[in-house]
Amino acid sequence: MLGIYIHVPFCVKRCGYCAFCSSVASASEISRYSAALIRNIRAAGGRGLCADTVYFGGGTPSLLSGRDFSAILSALRESFDISPGAEITVEANPETVDFSKLAEYKSAGANRISFGVQSGIDKELSALGRVHDFKKAAEAVSAARSAGITNISCDLMLGIPRQTLPSLAESIDSVCSLGMTHLSAYMLKIEEGTAFDCPEVRALAPDDDTVADMYLYAVKALSERGFKQYEISNFSRPGFESRHNLKYWTGEPYLGFGPSAHSFFGGKRFFVPPDIKAFIESPLQETALEDASPDPLEEYILLGLRLSGGISLEKLSSLGGSKERFLKDAEPFVSAGMMKLSGDSAALTTKGFLVSNGVIFALIDSQSEI
Repeated sequence: MLGIYIHVPFCVKRCGYCAFCSSVASASEISRYSAALIRNIRAAGGRGLCADTVYFGGGTPSLLSGRDFSAILSALRESFDISPGAEITVEANPETVDFSKLAEYKSAGANRISFGVQSGIDKELSALGRVHDFKKAAEAVSAARSAGITNISCDLMLGIPRQTLPSLAESIDSVCSLGMTHLSAYMLKIEEGTAFDCPEVRALAPDDDTVADMYLYAVKALSERGFKQYEISNFSRPGFESRHNLKYWTGEPYLGFGPSAHSFFGGKRFFVPPDIKAFIESPLQETALEDASPDPLEEYILLGLRLSGGISLEKLSSLGGSKERFLKDAEPFVSAGMMKLSGDSAALTTKGFLVSNGVIFALIDSQSEI
């Protein structure tokens, strides 16, 4: 079934490490943006399309009022066949929600929430430029649970300026104490052109070896606390994997609405240019073609090896790949402890995830030479 992504490109303030399409906006601009979303949703619907996941990402989608959030979901239900058991996720920053707003989201249909907690240590949150402290994050998670949203995810960041292995251990303990069902652990990447892209911040960030140790520690610590790793950066309790995000990695179709939103639909990849003003003012969102005919074999290897379960060698063969060539070229990575082979499957190990891009592209290049 189809996944639907709704981009909400607004924040209370722009974090120094952020390279996403986002800006600070007034309540009136957010309402005009919501109207533009609804206009585009209605134009895209009406084709008998069935969807079983909806994901509000950002930015900070929790800046939407309960009324706007409900109106957008109503437009989606009117325009698409949203299944009764659909996973409806909204990303939220702790300082933007309270019980009342979360209860409105729940009443409108939200059944999963993803909080941008990032750290359990206030000094690290301050270093990131976050508006909330950990107490506020804990209050937000509690409010969501009280509002009836029990499928709760939290983001955790690795490689924060001045972060150490002991502080990460403390942070994991604090975040896990919130009782969430899912956790995403991302390694901070200082993007070119962001406020963090300066010698002063880079000098405070842990080096690559330390960040690698942090990642290995986080995987182990989360496993010990009952969180199974199912993707490079994602961990969940049994049955609480993000159904929407799994669509990206398993090649299922999805439609995106809003500036910078990407889509994979009708065998093509396309996206909306990252221009908020143009999106609000245009009768319909413009799209730019990213790939008119993605290579199924390349995409299967590229996306499938992000998952802990890896890929099926039988399916690789059915897509035109060579199982024998793959096994031959994977052997050095297996010997180095970066890959594991089991029956019909091939997957990266935790160590392999640290260098996933190099391993994956080497294997793709090998198959393309056949």
